[in-house]
Amino acid sequence: MLPRIYQVSEVTRYIKGQLERDCFLQSLGVQGEISNFKHHSSGHMYFTLKDEGATLRCVMFRNQNRNLSFSPRDGLQVIALGYVGVYTRDGVYQLYVEAMEPAGLGSLHLAFEELKKNLAREGLFAAERKRPLPLLPRKVGVVTSPTGAAIRDIITVVKRRFTNMDLIVAPVLVQGERAAPQMVAALKALARVPGVDVIIIGRGGGSWEELWPFNDEGLARAIAACPVPVISAVGHETDFTIVDFVSDLRAPTPSAAAELAVPAKEELHQRLQILAARSRHGIGKILDQGRKTLSALARRRPFTAAEGLFNDKRLLLDGYARDLERTITQYLRNWRSRLSLEAGRLDSLSPLAVLQRGYSIIIAEDGRVVRSAGEVC
Repeated sequence: MLPRIYQVSEVTRYIKGQLERDCFLQSLGVQGEISNFKHHSSGHMYFTLKDEGATLRCVMFRNQNRNLSFSPRDGLQVIALGYVGVYTRDGVYQLYVEAMEPAGLGSLHLAFEELKKNLAREGLFAAERKRPLPLLPRKVGVVTSPTGAAIRDIITVVKRRFTNMDLIVAPVLVQGERAAPQMVAALKALARVPGVDVIIIGRGGGSWEELWPFNDEGLARAIAACPVPVISAVGHETDFTIVDFVSDLRAPTPSAAAELAVPAKEELHQRLQILAARSRHGIGKILDQGRKTLSALARRRPFTAAEGLFNDKRLLLDGYARDLERTITQYLRNWRSRLSLEAGRLDSLSPLAVLQRGYSIIIAEDGRVVRSAGEVC
């Protein structure tokens, strides 16, 4: 019985699927010698990696190879990082290269790329987690060597820009195996110092091996977890380390880091004057707009009608007040007339009035009232 017959494309797709499901083949590094190198006009690179026993076709697309730090050529020993896939048209498997470095230093660079990719996947480099620097820090922490050029540059710039700014220096090694643990401890210690609002971590230039402690995963995670904003200032402007990617801000040099951390007094004074002028202008505009709004509202019909109604009621109230005043005045006048009349009546009946007309009351010696002339004799 004949086996089942497949199309070429079916077999190729099956092999492609098998390779793409193999975890080992999806992330691996391969060391070999470049041969048959071709940099196509499209920007893609095509070449073969070989050793004494075999060859492996490779392709490195334009988006990946534009970040290469060297120029590939035939005969160069390299380490290539990538994944194995199938080029369906030719039915061949090949290495799709994502990163590549010359052998020797290549292992460090590949480790750097691998850590960079993992931390980026975790979100440690995300722009949204970057914190802004304070406008005017109370104190500036510095993690660097106490004897290097970096600390001298930082001190010079800070004192020039803000004479009385406090610098808290945590001295550490900046190269070698003990450097990264010391920098982690110094970073945590400075973050606990009251008033430290920003931290500079860095060193002067050096070789890739000398800068390697700044690619330490533990240091990167310590910076990400630091409660205080961190500025990196590692090496020269062209040097990039993991610390640069995870810090809140990267400065090309230690001097530039100091300028970013500390404002110049004169610049700060000018900025405050500008802000004050803007505030006054803004408040003035708000008040002017408020006045215009009130004037417009006052001219609207409901307000004018209300004002007319108020005036009518006020006139009516004034009339009531005048009527009341006249009524009270007339009432008091009538009462005065009645009182005068009654007072006259009382006066006419008063004994005093009789006496005033010539009459008198005679009292005898025994106190009796004399009522007739006969009682006097």
